[in-house]
Amino acid sequence: MVEAVPSWTDERVESLRRLWEEGLSASQIAAQLGGVTRNAVIGKVHRLGLAGRVKPNGAAGQVTGRKKPGLEAEAAVVLAEEPTLPEPPAVISHRPAPNFPLVAPVAVAEPNGLAVSERVTIMDLRESMCRWPLGDPTSPDFRFCGGRAITGLPYCTAHAQIAYQPAAERKRDRRVAGIR
Repeated sequence: MVEAVPSWTDERVESLRRLWEEGLSASQIAAQLGGVTRNAVIGKVHRLGLAGRVKPNGAAGQVTGRKKPGLEAEAAVVLAEEPTLPEPPAVISHRPAPNFPLVAPVAVAEPNGLAVSERVTIMDLRESMCRWPLGDPTSPDFRFCGGRAITGLPYCTAHAQIAYQPAAERKRDRRVAGIR
């Protein structure tokens, strides 16, 4: 048998607003209203645009009526002491900090054998031409290599050597550069 779930009547919404303003938690409000879950209360609070609250110290103890012994004394001691931050540790390093020079980005140099006349736009690019991009794709000067492509590959000989490096060579280059 399915139980009828109480809808959000005007009276229930008003009770929700009042209990929310009193500082009760969503679980406590759900228990008092009955027939709704904590999540339903949270959803309704959100849809109503009720202000979120910051839980005041000791609010949970006041609502449930339980108090832990000695809390007042501990709170007084904590409030009396000034909060202090620990001193930052001295920089301890066993190796020198890397000294990387600040360098402006440099465009990749084009192979010397590439004639300017071989550079082509996307509209002039054909299947037998090298598709290696040259320059910034957002720039109006952007072109493709346009040299004679190796059969079965999208690049000319020079660009294929750059694009297709043997695995052993890549690993060696990474070790030299210190990249793992």
